[in-house]
Amino acid sequence: MADNKVKHWADSIAERVIHQRGDKSKYVCASGISPSGTIHIGNFREIITTDLVVRALKDKGKQVRFIYSWDDFDRMRKVPAGVPAEFKKYIGMPYSDIPDPFGCHKSYAEHFEKELEDSIAGLGFDVEFIRQSEKYKKCEYKDGIKKAMNERKKVMEILNKYRKEHLSENWYPLHVYCEKCKRDDTQVVFYDGNYKIEYVCKCGNKAEVDFSKKGIVKLPWRVDWPMRWAHEKVDFEPGGKDHSTTGSSRTTGVEIVNAVFNEKEPIYQMYDFIGVKGVGGKMSGSTGNAFSPKDVLEIYEPELVRWLFAGTRPNAEFSISFDLDVIKNYEDFDKCERIYFNEHEANEKEKAKQSRIYELSCPAAVPRNMPYQPSFRHLTNVVQIYENDMKEAAKHYKAELANKNDEKRFNIRAQCAINWLREYAPADMKFRVQKTVPKNIKIGAKEKEALKLLAKALKEKDFEEKELFNEFYEVCKQTGIENKQFFKAAYLVLIEKERGPKLAPFILTIGKERVVKLFDSL
Repeated sequence: MADNKVKHWADSIAERVIHQRGDKSKYVCASGISPSGTIHIGNFREIITTDLVVRALKDKGKQVRFIYSWDDFDRMRKVPAGVPAEFKKYIGMPYSDIPDPFGCHKSYAEHFEKELEDSIAGLGFDVEFIRQSEKYKKCEYKDGIKKAMNERKKVMEILNKYRKEHLSENWYPLHVYCEKCKRDDTQVVFYDGNYKIEYVCKCGNKAEVDFSKKGIVKLPWRVDWPMRWAHEKVDFEPGGKDHSTTGSSRTTGVEIVNAVFNEKEPIYQMYDFIGVKGVGGKMSGSTGNAFSPKDVLEIYEPELVRWLFAGTRPNAEFSISFDLDVIKNYEDFDKCERIYFNEHEANEKEKAKQSRIYELSCPAAVPRNMPYQPSFRHLTNVVQIYENDMKEAAKHYKAELANKNDEKRFNIRAQCAINWLREYAPADMKFRVQKTVPKNIKIGAKEKEALKLLAKALKEKDFEEKELFNEFYEVCKQTGIENKQFFKAAYLVLIEKERGPKLAPFILTIGKERVVKLFDSL
């Protein structure tokens, strides 16, 4: 680990966990969400914030259990965008018992759970996924439920402090999924003080249940969360801005875990919202206004995704860019990597800061040697020159690809460049190298003469970039045309656009044979 004089925020939280929770043989860090729809990148901030603290604890030599809870025993509240409208009939049922709307998984819950689990597999999370439906159905929380039920007056008192409309005196902190209609349109009407309850449902069903034997009950969220803190002995769990205000589920959770379950609340870190540059509003998986981790990983390689979060404090709002700033993000990450490997000069403070960010950005162990860094900006040109043919594009870099790791970095980054160009790049970044001179372009006689002179020079000599750049001005002088006329003509012939990438390196990348063929045919 880098010898930091300025602590990284994850290291500061890790130290707080150790100090406040004491020296333990194993620490438990948690996060989780309800699989109500696609897990968007804003939700993802919770799991990666937890992971970075897990990494920091491990770097201090601590054993850590990282649990991620799928709250799939939660009721469906509404039908999200992208899900058939007829799924309205499942409102009130647990996500784990609703069929997959797309027909590819065992349940609605599993569809969205696997969507996230599969997409983040390459990010290096050493995480244990827990499906709360399994825990509840196996009656693993029976004693926690019993405690909450017996302390319902205390629970009510805490919750009522923050409610405009107080809970009724006959309220119980328990939802029951009706055995007949499978919904939670139920009300507990009797509790024996042990494990037996009686409930009535709006469908007309009335039944007695022993919740130590039949897993059809669930604590409401504000009681469920602190119960699980106590059950799993959670030491750290972050929460979103909406969970962090006075009277929020965090506020009541702390009071309930202390007063009802006789446990200390976990160390907490609020994380702020994430935007997507060019997309307004808070993201929501239920409205369809969401970018998933999979979407982000199609544009940013895994190290860069981790770097975006490791380099930003959790309580700072930021946006993930899909516009031209993608190029800048790659350049900034590459600089961070070079600083770590002493390939870029930085003062002591900046070296320590960037090195720690880089360590936390690596999905696995930090590489022993500096990885290969193909310029993302240059890749966006190369992959277009070779019409997105990865094998042909790789040949252009053949001399630079020394080993399998270099090839892996190239392949991932080149594919990200292809994806970005296809989905998000501005129109002026996109081009296609012409095979023949476009028929609809208009070029003057002097411009044609200049391009033919350049073709002649290319045939006679192998140019370096700077020499070729100087040659452009020579042919302009010889033909008496302005530089801007020459460049415009060259781009029109090469890519049927008036502007394009820097011309000298562009011509060298295309290959002089292709360029000469086009210019000679004018």
